[in-house]
Amino acid sequence: MKRKYQLLFGALALLANGYNTALAQVNQSSYPAYANRQRSPGKTAYYINPQSGDDQNSGTNIKKPWKTFNPINKLLLAAGDKVEILAPGDFNESLVLAARGNSTAHVSVNFAAGNYNFYPEKAFKKQFNISNTNDKPFALKAVALYINNCAFVDLKAPGAKIVLRGKMIETCIDHSQNISVSGISYDYYRPTVSELQVTSVAANFADLKIHPDSKYSIKDSLLTWEGEGWHHAPVSLWQVIDLQTGDLQRTEIAVENIKYAQTGNNMVRAYFKNNPGFKSGLTYQNRDVTRDCSGIFMQRSKKISLKNIHIYFMHGMGVVSQFCQNISMNHISVRPDPASGRTCAAWADILHFSGCSGKIEISNSYLSGANDDAINVHGTYLRVISSPKPRQVTVRFMHNQTYGFDAFAPGDSIAFIHAESLREYGSNVVLNVQKINDKDFLLLLKNNVPAHINPTDVIENVTWTPQVWIHDDTIARIPTRGLLVTSRRRVVIEKNLFLHTHMSAISIADDAASWYESGGVKNVLITHNQFDQCGEPVITFCPENTVANGPVHQNVTISNNRFNLQDVKALSAKSTSGIRFINNNIQSAKPVAINDMLEFKGCSQVDISGNVISQ
Repeated sequence: MKRKYQLLFGALALLANGYNTALAQVNQSSYPAYANRQRSPGKTAYYINPQSGDDQNSGTNIKKPWKTFNPINKLLLAAGDKVEILAPGDFNESLVLAARGNSTAHVSVNFAAGNYNFYPEKAFKKQFNISNTNDKPFALKAVALYINNCAFVDLKAPGAKIVLRGKMIETCIDHSQNISVSGISYDYYRPTVSELQVTSVAANFADLKIHPDSKYSIKDSLLTWEGEGWHHAPVSLWQVIDLQTGDLQRTEIAVENIKYAQTGNNMVRAYFKNNPGFKSGLTYQNRDVTRDCSGIFMQRSKKISLKNIHIYFMHGMGVVSQFCQNISMNHISVRPDPASGRTCAAWADILHFSGCSGKIEISNSYLSGANDDAINVHGTYLRVISSPKPRQVTVRFMHNQTYGFDAFAPGDSIAFIHAESLREYGSNVVLNVQKINDKDFLLLLKNNVPAHINPTDVIENVTWTPQVWIHDDTIARIPTRGLLVTSRRRVVIEKNLFLHTHMSAISIADDAASWYESGGVKNVLITHNQFDQCGEPVITFCPENTVANGPVHQNVTISNNRFNLQDVKALSAKSTSGIRFINNNIQSAKPVAINDMLEFKGCSQVDISGNVISQ
């Protein structure tokens, strides 16, 4: 028992030190460090009312609430504490929790129903290095709700909508454990994706109906999208959605020579010599493609539950989980508020998992209206740059949008991978990590490194690879892939509905040359799903190996699914062994045999049986 408490207090000390480091980058008077906070006695209720409160009040009497989050941001909350936000309103400061509940007495934060406006100017800000998002690595990112080095915290907000009044991370869970967020909704007052509908097209102009939420200005015949704290001219990368079919796809529209004129309320005429791609009746989306933020960000945290959450819009890479363990996402709805008339809910990916472990479960959710993939689960390959000593390797992040975070820790197991074949040829254990800079790390290993390392070879952190269970979800209005997953642990994808994803519904890749998203799968079950008019091949195993000297992926079962094909291609697989495509029901656009629906390259041990084809 004594040993148990020594470990507990040691962990608390580490958390406190991490908290102090995190808050060193912000105004200490507004967001004091862990050690400078007043300790709550526990089992105490604190009240906040932005409409009628006063920060000079006691805050512990429901009739004498505080007005802002400033007083609560100066407390170290303890087991059994409650924070009650009694009414909606405007907040110029972030809620930055320091809260240590326990398994029998959680800390609870409860938001009353209504709209809450969060403004970034005086918000908590911090530098984060976020996977697939690091176009502005040194920029401070504003956070609305920050849960840092906390334990056993329940944030409940049924009927509450957090409205962001500028680019912000909506909620950040950082180095925390046993965190539950439920009932909350998120939206932007001015989404960072602008929308318009083409009402008519002539030889040299198109009439555009700009969505009321997409503020803009026109000066000297040039249009500028105007946001809260940002603005930009239209860019050439657009998305276009056909509301009749639900098909959402990317398109290039050359905007350089377009001239604009106001013709009415939110009505604009676009003049051109040749139509760059506008079609009457379709809805178009436009955004600045700089990856500078995420919607919800979670890092180095474990036992996280997100439940009954509505995301009407989020800016940046979406919900990013980075080196987190045991994540449950249940009843997550990502789609615009039906009353808004908008079509976009996510600036890029919806759910993005990088280097996670334990179990990831995504269930009973509706994921739609993105500018990129609905779900992406992967690790990150780092290239081996040198081996200064027999038990040392220097490794490097290779992609310019993924770097800066700690990809290894002592005790992590790693695998050496040939980049050309994507096959493992060695393993080891990390004993020590020295960060050289944001991209390079020196690893001390338990054993000697392999004798022959090619200049392009990479390593994968295999400790941080998750089990994945994705079930009972609907994925719709996706311009790219519905689901990407590369993990060597058990992957189950079942009872999902994929509606008209523009590209493959399920893509299992693995690459050490482009995004460096690892790794090979070893046990995948895809069963009892429905694929309706998705891009083809509907399911693809597409590792980016250039040398085929053995399987990259292994042990795949695709069974009891229903395919309603656009054309004829249900499955394509490369460098995969142990494929079972059995007992599927396939409705094809053409009368073709089963072998014409399936494509294999460099595959082995393939079983095709019991499938039914109809038209």
